[in-house]
Amino acid sequence: MIYGIGTDVCDVRRIRASIARHGERFALKILSDAEFATWQARSARWPERGVRYLATRFSAKEAFSKAIGLGMTMPMTWRLCEVDKLASGKPTLVLHGALKDWFDARGLTAHISVTDETDYAASFCVVENL
Repeated sequence: MIYGIGTDVCDVRRIRASIARHGERFALKILSDAEFATWQARSARWPERGVRYLATRFSAKEAFSKAIGLGMTMPMTWRLCEVDKLASGKPTLVLHGALKDWFDARGLTAHISVTDETDYAASFCVVENL
């Protein structure tokens, strides 16, 4: 049974401007430790890939927060929600701490899709109650 659906479109130019203004502090606010390491590696090789990586993670976390109906209120925080990928390349969510406890207590599972194009990153999330 569907618990919630969330979608988000993120302007990549806005993320680029935030990185220019705040540097790594902005990325540290949004990304988990593992995501931050990936962001740094991608940014070092090709800065635009780093911007797009951060934009897709921002968008995915926004879509997930909408699907669970919390928005960005506790226990939902940027850093407790991590976007990872399976060996197949399929994106998946890894939750941590209080957010994981809250999510697991409700018997929920999430499906996430992310994409980006020149100026936009978009995500779609479906959360099910099994």
